[in-house]
Amino acid sequence: MLLYSETFGVKTQASQPTLVFLHGLLGNGRDWRYVISQLATTYQCITIDLPGHGLSAFVNTDMTTEAIDGGFEAVHHALTATLAQRGVEDYVLVGYSMGARLAMYHACALTTYSTSSDSPRLIKMLLEGGHFGLAVADREPRYLHDQRWAARFAQQPLVDVLHDWYQQPVFASLTVEQRQALVAKRSDNLGSGIAQMMLATSLAKQPQLLPQLQQLAIPIHYVCGERDDKFCQLASTSGLDVTMIENAGHNIHIEQPTAFTAALLNFID
Repeated sequence: MLLYSETFGVKTQASQPTLVFLHGLLGNGRDWRYVISQLATTYQCITIDLPGHGLSAFVNTDMTTEAIDGGFEAVHHALTATLAQRGVEDYVLVGYSMGARLAMYHACALTTYSTSSDSPRLIKMLLEGGHFGLAVADREPRYLHDQRWAARFAQQPLVDVLHDWYQQPVFASLTVEQRQALVAKRSDNLGSGIAQMMLATSLAKQPQLLPQLQQLAIPIHYVCGERDDKFCQLASTSGLDVTMIENAGHNIHIEQPTAFTAALLNFID
């Protein structure tokens, strides 16, 4: 199954990798427009709308909440198929929040499959505010938490749910105006699609990926906002290379797109 994707810019050199962007929960490929506007003159960029989001809102990737890994494996295969259909060769994967978690899983899963010489080749990965996975004891409480949110997204007016969603501690750095703008921006989502994706890619369904990430041969870089205490702490103890962006919270590529783009370019150049 293919995911909706858009291509921007062109390669200035044939050897350049394609930059592939994965958004977070409630987002879509357009969330990266401020970053891509700075990159598209010199790099080919591809944005992906993940299942339940954007123009992939009705894409059926056979996700299930019953499997041990939820929908992670299904999204991995859909992403691989989408990049192959686009003719991607070498690529750098950039993921934010939920997209960062899916990127981690994708990178780890690639090591377990044999691929042909003309398959897309992941050569680097940049993670923005992505969780590496929970301890087993923490997974059941997290799934109950996600089930409550998913029920609200599926059953209640989306605007009402979003108002409460952006009051969570991870969004503490947002101003009132920024929260209002996000509520307005995210209100065109399909609540049932968000609910399905939330459960299928719940942290409770995600393996603990850090040990595998630390063994990968590709370079991995982690970016966090200085106001995002939780994810700065996760990053600092990960053993990965980390860049902390000033005057930013959890969503750096929206709050500080120029600084985020500079960190990305410094990593890939």
